[in-house]
Amino acid sequence: MNDTPPKTISRAIIFFIVFITGASVMVIELLGTRLIAPFYGASLYVWSALISVTMIALAMGYYIGGYWADRAKRVGLSLIIALAAILTLLIPWFTRPVLLATDSLGLRLGAFVSALALFWPSLTFLGMVSPFAIKLSTARLDGVGSSSGSIYAVSTLGSVVGTLVLSFFLFPMVGSRQILIGVGVVLLILAVLIALYEKKVLTSSASMLPSIGLLVIGLCLLPKVVGAGHAYRGGDSFTIQSEQESLYGWVRVIDQPAKNFRLLTSDASTIGAASLRTGQTLLTYQDIVGLIPAIKPDMKRALIVGLGAGHMAKVLHDQYGIETDTLEIDPAVSQAASDYFGFKATGKAIIGDARYEIRRLQGKYDLIIHDCFTGGTEPAHLLTVEVLEQLRSLLTDQGILAVNFVAFSSKDKNMALASVSKTIAQVFPQQTVFVSEPGKDFNDFIFLASQNAINLAPKSLNSEQIAWLTHRVFKLDNAQGIVLTDDFNPIESLQTKKSEYYRRFVVDWLGADLLVR
Repeated sequence: MNDTPPKTISRAIIFFIVFITGASVMVIELLGTRLIAPFYGASLYVWSALISVTMIALAMGYYIGGYWADRAKRVGLSLIIALAAILTLLIPWFTRPVLLATDSLGLRLGAFVSALALFWPSLTFLGMVSPFAIKLSTARLDGVGSSSGSIYAVSTLGSVVGTLVLSFFLFPMVGSRQILIGVGVVLLILAVLIALYEKKVLTSSASMLPSIGLLVIGLCLLPKVVGAGHAYRGGDSFTIQSEQESLYGWVRVIDQPAKNFRLLTSDASTIGAASLRTGQTLLTYQDIVGLIPAIKPDMKRALIVGLGAGHMAKVLHDQYGIETDTLEIDPAVSQAASDYFGFKATGKAIIGDARYEIRRLQGKYDLIIHDCFTGGTEPAHLLTVEVLEQLRSLLTDQGILAVNFVAFSSKDKNMALASVSKTIAQVFPQQTVFVSEPGKDFNDFIFLASQNAINLAPKSLNSEQIAWLTHRVFKLDNAQGIVLTDDFNPIESLQTKKSEYYRRFVVDWLGADLLVR
């Protein structure tokens, strides 16, 4: 009877392999949001779909990898990683057809099926690596526990490092497709190195030919994959003046000369619109907000949370001489507003997340415009009692908070609208609601909140302005609403109908090609 332990691959080599593959799993998962979000939005549904698909793929990979490891006579790890590499390289190639094919499934199912089709194959093979590595690193039965624990720990550490390197360094410098291609190339190289090591240490050449074959396939795929990005230029109807990928989405400036407008979009959300001839805003809700300084004269200082195309800052300065600080999370949006919409900062131009930056602001504002809730996804953390209390602390005693919120009116039965109103009422004793386009169900709703009653017919407005404004007053019963807090805030689920409608509107208007990279 032969008691000689089977040959094993060096533990250091095994640790290196699982570290790289663990990092690859998280990079692919996070990149998934950048590939799917322009089409379906960076919503809770997209994140849930990607996380679910990742967990499904890893669970299947762990099971299949363990089964294969017990029957593969200790070879085949290079083949697994080579297959994962090829499937990763194919993701950019298949992104466009998969997204277009799932468009009819709607926001939630479409996001899930897209994530499943694009990322499940490669992630499943990457999930197979850890159980296979455990088998390769274990010489005796009494070492299984420490081997498996160490391997899963190193794999998890690789995931942590991959997440941090991607978020802190790669994303700001390199496009998502290029990063994904880079991951595929790294995995291909790793597969070939492992195949050579398997041949030398395990005296087996069985895995060499498949791995080398897949390397050749991968090299042949690279030119096609690198050119797989779909550069949409709008054809005869639309022209893309500028596009930039940021940490938060694809930011585009889109012109339609025939209809005299220029749009600023972030993924599937329109965050600014202007006349090509005059440069003036085409969004009615901004005309309502632009009258606030006339309702409350003597305003000196304002804050805008959510810059958009920068029109409100221009109006406040040019018409009223108000110094305006702006707070925008996406530097690409701020750059586009400056380059294509004539935005010029008249106060501090702050780039950062609102919840963090608001805590650092000092001084008092006469007007705060909270404009982060467009037709796309909902930044729920910016619409809670807690954040409204922070904004109230920055207002003067006579100051006004204006919140723009896109929703269906649903004949005054929309729970999301009622919840926004009820939440504002927890912080401000007075509020008035306006609707951008009276008579339309889908609308911009503008909430004006303050410590004191707001006079809608001041002497500073003429009769025509008063009539125009009072015609847009919206009577809202917030009894059915809930108070939104940091602990409980279902606003995104309450706005699912709105998100699906808005996305369909954008697709029908601009075309699905605009949203696919």
